Amino acid sequence: MTYRGLNVLGTPIQDCSHNPLTGFTRSGCCETGAEDRGSHTVCALMTAEFLTFSRSRGNDLSTPAPEYGFPGLQPGDQWCLCAARWLEAYGAGCAPQILLEATHEKALDIIPLAALKEHAQTLAS
Repeated sequence: MTYRGLNVLGTPIQDCSHNPLTGFTRSGCCETGAEDRGSHTVCALMTAEFLTFSRSRGNDLSTPAPEYGFPGLQPGDQWCLCAARWLEAYGAGCAPQILLEATHEKALDIIPLAALKEHAQTLAS
């Protein structure tokens, strides 16, 4: 088993999503490393409100980009978000729910744990 790090609760990080396949390395996990300048560490449950917000900030996550193997996200999809974008949405009042067990501990470099816990959902099985 490959060590992928810890989640924000201090336990081994769980996968976020394999359908659609997410993560900076497209492993299904919100693991991170030196190459991940955006800190794609927050496992979030997409909402229409957040997808609209993200598009308004120049990051359209809902439109498919087949040339990159990106299917486009829909409400209900789980996705590894950039920690700074999630925090921006939090400040704007439209942060999506997150899965603590699948959110990498490096998200805590940017987001207070209390804010993440306010938006916590249970990991889908």
